[in-house]
Amino acid sequence: MNLCNIHTHTYAEHKGPGFLVSAGDGEHGGFKCNESDQLTKAELEDPTHGHGAFDGITPGDTIEVHWVYSSCQVTPGKGLGACLSDSCANPTLRVETQVFLVVNDDNSLDFNSFAYDGNMVDGLHQPKSLPSNTGNPVVFGGSITGPSYTENTCSPLQVTWSVRPSCAKVSYSSLNAWVEKGNVFEESHSHGVRQLVTSEELLSPIN
Repeated sequence: MNLCNIHTHTYAEHKGPGFLVSAGDGEHGGFKCNESDQLTKAELEDPTHGHGAFDGITPGDTIEVHWVYSSCQVTPGKGLGACLSDSCANPTLRVETQVFLVVNDDNSLDFNSFAYDGNMVDGLHQPKSLPSNTGNPVVFGGSITGPSYTENTCSPLQVTWSVRPSCAKVSYSSLNAWVEKGNVFEESHSHGVRQLVTSEELLSPIN
């Protein structure tokens, strides 16, 4: 499948073993990494003083990153519209997911290791890598997320989710660098969340 989009949400839209701490309700709620209240003063320091290139993210925040893949023959680009085409309006979609704890520490993971940067594998657009040490992904069927959708207003686009169960620390400066150098997804801010779906009739089996 082709990578078609990479984007982030501030706070996790999913709830997992490594991100159980509630960040509240609404578009700016979700879940936080369990280690959020254990960070050092240095890890929480904001070297940009609130003026980082990546809007909506500061050290200490939890973000959920989505790498979206499409069965369409498309080129990575802005928004989920990049995952569709006139000749492929109902694609098979897969979303690889990792929840990160953003820290002011360049010894933490470099977000650019997971970026696209024009990478091709066997003729398909792919990220340079995906996180590999945060547990076996939990795979289940669902739909696309974001603050426009709720339990009562579901997205028409179905997705196979692949959610890694543990958090990982990611370098704040590397996120800013990804935005500063430009990316084909035109991402420069972190998005809001869809609140957790809990109605049993809407839940799918987990593989």
